[in-house]
Amino acid sequence: MSKHRIAWLPGDGIGLEVCAAARIVLDAAGFEAEYLHGDIGWEFWKSEGEALPQRTIDLLRTTDCAFFGAITSKPAGEAARELAPELQHRGFSYRSPIVRMRQLLDLYICLRPCKAFAGNPLNYRDSIDLTVFRENTEGMYIGVEFNQTPDSFYCEPAMERIPREAAISVRSITPAGSRRIVRAAFEFAARHGRGKVTAVHKANVLRATCGVFLDAARQVAREYPHIAFDTANVDAMCMWLLKNPENYDVIVTTNLFGDILSDLCAQLVGGMGFGYSGNIGDHYAVFEPTHGSAPKYAGQNKVNPIAAILAAGMMLEWLGEKEKAARIDQAVARVIAEGKVRTYDLGGSDTATAMAEAIAGTLQ
Repeated sequence: MSKHRIAWLPGDGIGLEVCAAARIVLDAAGFEAEYLHGDIGWEFWKSEGEALPQRTIDLLRTTDCAFFGAITSKPAGEAARELAPELQHRGFSYRSPIVRMRQLLDLYICLRPCKAFAGNPLNYRDSIDLTVFRENTEGMYIGVEFNQTPDSFYCEPAMERIPREAAISVRSITPAGSRRIVRAAFEFAARHGRGKVTAVHKANVLRATCGVFLDAARQVAREYPHIAFDTANVDAMCMWLLKNPENYDVIVTTNLFGDILSDLCAQLVGGMGFGYSGNIGDHYAVFEPTHGSAPKYAGQNKVNPIAAILAAGMMLEWLGEKEKAARIDQAVARVIAEGKVRTYDLGGSDTATAMAEAIAGTLQ
């Protein structure tokens, strides 16, 4: 059997450390792959003016999937003006590498499992087990923004001219994009025996864009009469997730709302050290821990690598290596339950490497 070809994108800061930890576990699980390094991140934007170089895009197109660590994003506003003078001329040229990968490769599903592991002292409640489906290619993150209002731009329906100094971001929601993310959520629920899908929106205010999403969600829900379906405004959903998180199985929502809700859900099960996702399309996927590059911890080998390890397990499942993926999940659960090895966020002092080696040891 030929090896899988994996684009390996450690990125910046702690991305290098958590990727190294994930490799320890992947190797212990017996996963055979050719790992092909890809340049990505802040350092390449500084040196080349592009955080996702074309050579890395070309690499992605020749591999089975990608594993992504973390990157440092260019600061905005006042912070951006504090950059070195030689970088200031680039202005707003910085483009988020992960957003670009999602759009270039049509990775329209952002799949974010949020499951509490028994013995994790950071659990909000031990019974939480839900999954967020975030639309990944449209919404507020399409990248259409104006630093000041175009002369011909008018605000509907009042047709009052928006002040010239206003900054504007465009939100685009399509029926087709909405239907496919909602259908993906229902298909996941059907495959995994989940009883309910909840569509989250703000259609009472954002009537046009959220109206499109909500109409599409209701249409798709009728195709799955055996799965319960409900809807919630995003603000109310934040409240209900804190009050009754056990009431939810699968949540599906738009890009920006999904970004926010998935971090909230990650905190319910231990924080960003346990937050991971798959950016999944019909033919390609990029798997990642969802924390940032945490520059202040870079090089200290102290951060919790479990998010990266769980992302690696998700990658194996997507590649069809289901037995190895299940073993990784079980090994993580066992190490957390035993509580003998804990990184600083869990109240311990063990290194990222020690955590990875403990999980790897459980696999052997």
